[in-house]
Amino acid sequence: MGPGVAREAADVETSLLGVFLDNYDDFRRRLRRRLRSDDLVDDVMQETYLRVEKLGPTEVRATHPTGYLFRMALNMAVDHHRSHGRLLTGEEVDDLIQSVDDPLDPQAVLASRQDLEALSHALDALTRRQREILIAARIDELPQADIAARFGISVRMVGKELKKALDTCAEKVGRKSVQRFGPGAGEPS
Repeated sequence: MGPGVAREAADVETSLLGVFLDNYDDFRRRLRRRLRSDDLVDDVMQETYLRVEKLGPTEVRATHPTGYLFRMALNMAVDHHRSHGRLLTGEEVDDLIQSVDDPLDPQAVLASRQDLEALSHALDALTRRQREILIAARIDELPQADIAARFGISVRMVGKELKKALDTCAEKVGRKSVQRFGPGAGEPS
């Protein structure tokens, strides 16, 4: 599928599928800038097309249909990352947050700012080493063995420091910390 996709009927022009096809190249370019992977962009565009096509010749009801469709594509990218067991990097999360075309409502903006402020205070509550280990593990996605070598500590100690950091952050922002690896994975810690 690409820019040469044939339009099927006149009613497609006012449908979400029509809007998607009209903006296909723009969506692809914007996704490429954010996802930095042609293969991933191809997968996301195909999945988005299939999702929009399933909706049928639905009339456009969204105030900003291009924003709605682009958000749908971004959600497909997040789903793709989740289904492949890969966490988003901090930069990817920032890109996805910044990419919404539709203006956010004031309550959502306030809630996001409060969440960021709580996270900032939580990071301030960590020791320097815990903060650096957390960033290396979750943002830089370094293996624990590499982190251990960087800090001159055992892999087990990296795991302990990372768990302490996550638990502290979860407590400070008022959320549960969920263990992702090892015995008890998926359980609140």
